[in-house]
Amino acid sequence: MQNIFFDIGLIIIIATIFAYAAKLIRQPLIPAYVLTGFIIGPLFGWITNKDIIFILSEIGIAFLLFIVGLEIDLRKLKNVGIVSSLGGTIRIVLLFAVGFIAAMILGFIKIEAIYVGVIIAFSSTMVVVKLLSDRRELDTLHGRVILGFLLIEDLFAIFVLSILTTLNNLSAFIFIISIIKGIFVVLVAYTASKYIFPPLFKFAAKSQELLFLLAVAVLFSFSLLFNQVGNIMIGIWNFIINLLPYLPQLSTKMQSMIEPGFSIIIGSFVAGVSLANLPYNIEIISKVNSLKDFFATIFFVSLGMQLVIGSIGIIIEPLIFFTLFILIFKPILTMFVCSFFGYKRRTGFLAAISLAQISEFSLIIAAQGLLLGHIGEKIFSLTVILAIITIVFTSYFIKYDDSLYRGVSNYIRVFDRFTGGSGELEYTPKKKKDHVILCGYNRIGYSVARTLKRLNRNILVVDFNPEVIKMLIKNKTPCIYGDIGDIEILERLNLKQAQMVISTVPNKLDNMLVIRKTREVNKKAIIYVTASQVDDALEFYDNGADYVILPHFLGGEHVSILIEDFTGDVNKIIETKLNHIKELKERKELGHEHPEHK
Repeated sequence: MQNIFFDIGLIIIIATIFAYAAKLIRQPLIPAYVLTGFIIGPLFGWITNKDIIFILSEIGIAFLLFIVGLEIDLRKLKNVGIVSSLGGTIRIVLLFAVGFIAAMILGFIKIEAIYVGVIIAFSSTMVVVKLLSDRRELDTLHGRVILGFLLIEDLFAIFVLSILTTLNNLSAFIFIISIIKGIFVVLVAYTASKYIFPPLFKFAAKSQELLFLLAVAVLFSFSLLFNQVGNIMIGIWNFIINLLPYLPQLSTKMQSMIEPGFSIIIGSFVAGVSLANLPYNIEIISKVNSLKDFFATIFFVSLGMQLVIGSIGIIIEPLIFFTLFILIFKPILTMFVCSFFGYKRRTGFLAAISLAQISEFSLIIAAQGLLLGHIGEKIFSLTVILAIITIVFTSYFIKYDDSLYRGVSNYIRVFDRFTGGSGELEYTPKKKKDHVILCGYNRIGYSVARTLKRLNRNILVVDFNPEVIKMLIKNKTPCIYGDIGDIEILERLNLKQAQMVISTVPNKLDNMLVIRKTREVNKKAIIYVTASQVDDALEFYDNGADYVILPHFLGGEHVSILIEDFTGDVNKIIETKLNHIKELKERKELGHEHPEHK
């Protein structure tokens, strides 16, 4: 017990030191955690209870995927449903196929090549959601596309993990059994979510402590349910036989086919999804977040602990090949998929570099394969080192995504040629003169557009969400499908004769480009841009912006105005409330959500 306490304490202390240093030099934290694991494990051998640490790291994955499930609102993904489901499936199949063929060419046997194909096909929900959440980008267009891809991948991972134990003698019967087990646990989750959890959590919500305990209990209950689903189904059948003795007994062979369960991590994810629609999910997330951060840190440290320097020489050739495959080919394929489904190269690029790693499920699949004797230490070591390298690269890709995009933007224009029907995604007036250019039809842009229409102003909307543009075309609102970070798009807007340019996009580099390009040709146009930081706002003013929108500050100003208007007038309060409810319902239909504070 003393050694366990010492090991965990050592991990947290050294991880804190390295994380602090990384923060000081403005570097991502994940590489610091991996470096911690390498130092206390393979380098100096300070950790003795590695098995305990790995178990704790698995709990970390479970907590993080539980929160991912809690935060998932399938309604937010409806606008990216096709690219997520069909595009995500195409992406997984192609990655698996190419990975399998490459592994066979590199000399792996068939079953090892199957594992390699599966391992590189998935991306890390845990890592990507953590990084995007830290940057508050989960609700952006590329964030929703990424979440959709990851959701499809997680469903495929559930299926893969369910058939691993029978891979050597996979049959149609075993496949059907896996499907039945999946349907069983989903039905249990749906029933609990619909009929059991609402009254339980309504009572538990009276005590924050009880609410927290109940949420964690649900997490572990679902994890156990998924892990033991085979035994549970066997137990149910045996119970039915006791009631109806004429039914056949399950043979030992049949029981061995039914017995394997799913990963506890999948159970934790489904547990989160089953609680996502409860009105208490925000409170649950806030309570569980600290535990998630603690265990997630241990997970990243455990990655570094699994690094075996001696194994690198043995696997150097496949390691180099598959590292380049994941960091280069995988993003290129993702961009092709996004382009084919109508997304501009910026959205495709941001989604692609965010998914350029292998998954925590890949590690679990490799570990399971090693345990079952399907693969050897060589493949397992390859998986661990690939995970470390690609996850570290991803943390830098996401941190510097805008800079990377601007660096390669001209070289990836070719992807716009594959954008299905993108050239027709516009509805523009023949004469663009004395018009108001609105960049971004998002939460703020929607309100601005509505006001401009009420004032009968000539409006031209620019947005890079094809679904938004299709809706605007349907409503006969002048619009262009494109990215304001693209100079070619800006040149098509006739900035020279615009009366006003309004950007509701909170991207500093894009707004600087809009200001600069507008001022080069039009000194009189009024320019509004949006900022999330005070320093950015001041810089925009210095470069020629007429007004900078800071959404959170504007909220306070708006409340102040409402307070002045409401003084002594109850009817006005009721009228404003009803109008606000109506507007919120309209925004909900459009998929608008208020960003969460983290």
